[in-house]
Amino acid sequence: MKTVNARCAPAPDSTQSVIDVRGLNIGYDSFTVQCDLTFTVNRQDVFVIMGPSGCGKSTLLRALVGLLPPLAGQVFYGDMDFWNSPEEKRLRHLERMGLLFQNGALWSSMTLAENVAMPLERHTSLTPAEIRDQAALKLSLVGLAGFEDFYPSEISGGMRKRAGLARALALDPEIVFFDEPSAGLDPISAALLDELILQLKENLGMTVVLVTHELESILAIGNNSIFLDNASRTILARGNPRILRQNPPHPEIGRFLNRGKSPEPGQGGTPS
Repeated sequence: MKTVNARCAPAPDSTQSVIDVRGLNIGYDSFTVQCDLTFTVNRQDVFVIMGPSGCGKSTLLRALVGLLPPLAGQVFYGDMDFWNSPEEKRLRHLERMGLLFQNGALWSSMTLAENVAMPLERHTSLTPAEIRDQAALKLSLVGLAGFEDFYPSEISGGMRKRAGLARALALDPEIVFFDEPSAGLDPISAALLDELILQLKENLGMTVVLVTHELESILAIGNNSIFLDNASRTILARGNPRILRQNPPHPEIGRFLNRGKSPEPGQGGTPS
């Protein structure tokens, strides 16, 4: 089964790619969740990994950020073959990435500033005063100036997400990964988080990889995507999600991007 490319424009020059995934099989022990995944994330993409529940979105994310070795295939960051590189080199490369976990994953016994400071203390030679300044700066970037001394239990769920994002930005990463960032948020808070992600992407020039099943977020901020299919256990389509919604190349994608409704007559089609 071939996938359908629905990008608005010709693919950018390969020198603009920041992640190249080639023939990736992911899973646990002898169980394969997804196979033969091949795609490219380009610089300053908001790249969405989407698909129905249980299709392996978070499993793929774990393989991209060094938490789960793939069963087969390669993940390239530039010219670095990530999983075939020495562990020390992989760990150094991870310092160039940020990760926002689904629940924020803040340390409850630490203030927001202390949470953000942790990666700076571990991975830089900054002085304590410089670390405090950087932590305050990152919190201000996500709209939490003045909340440095608050504990996670003292702020709202949306604010905890933003504090987690501030920590993900602590080391000025080139790529930031998000695992279901809108999960548990009300629609207004989710929309504000989407706006913040776009603002940070534009202002800091970072690349975003987003795992989500939230349709509003997918269509609001995604400019490139892959759709993971449960039945075939591979990529069913790739491209701009708004184009995939307007002209779904497969009924399953049409139903997903149109809230379970079948595609309009004349839309979609069968994969070639």
